[in-house]
Amino acid sequence: MTTHDYLASLFSLEGRTAVVTGGSSGIGRAIAEALALAGARTVLLARGADRLDGVATGLRERGCTVETVVADLSTRPGIRAAADAVAEVGEPDVIVNSAGINLRPHLGQVDQETWEVTMTVNLEAPFQLGQRFAPGMAARGFGRLIHISSQQAHRSFVDSGVYGVSKGALESLARSQSEAWSARGVTANTLVPGFVLTPLNQHLQDDAEKVTALAARTTVGRNGVPEDFAGAAVFLASAASGYVTGHSLFVDGGFSVH
Repeated sequence: MTTHDYLASLFSLEGRTAVVTGGSSGIGRAIAEALALAGARTVLLARGADRLDGVATGLRERGCTVETVVADLSTRPGIRAAADAVAEVGEPDVIVNSAGINLRPHLGQVDQETWEVTMTVNLEAPFQLGQRFAPGMAARGFGRLIHISSQQAHRSFVDSGVYGVSKGALESLARSQSEAWSARGVTANTLVPGFVLTPLNQHLQDDAEKVTALAARTTVGRNGVPEDFAGAAVFLASAASGYVTGHSLFVDGGFSVH
């Protein structure tokens, strides 16, 4: 066996179909690109058609097979419509839940609307997509559920509020999904970022002093960028991670231990 064949047996996603929500920007885009370049037929799901088309075009020019689904995950009907559209493209082997909403008023100022939209996008959508597609993955004997969590799932700071609640619940969801389906080949894990320079937290990036302070909290000496998640995502999506499930993998430059 050649080195290439050995690595392919561990990490290649040839023949797999992967869905990435929030796949048009930030961490979701970087993960979608990584999975596509690793060989997966990749379905990008997000709200903005123009941005989706731009990402898809760039990947197709690199020889990747990419489909797009325009969907809004902020309502239950929107989630159901998204799942139906994904099913029309093809049953997924990998689902990456990267779409998220980051509303962080002080908990005392959280209204019902903020609570509901945060929990719907950050928790309900991953739950419903898992309910829809994990049984089929289990029947085929292979599946990967990957969620993007947050430091706020583990510690409260800078007004974690309802956002932190949703991300803590998301990690619990992964453990429950692991218990439900891992014996049939479907793993469920979360990736836990540190502070990553993405459009989702642009409001924090406008404060240069805060950005510098956050970088100083890491042990590698810098804040994250979306591309830092490519290798971890390919690992969790591939055969190599078959014995890793119910786990929260910190990809944070040492932020959580410093």
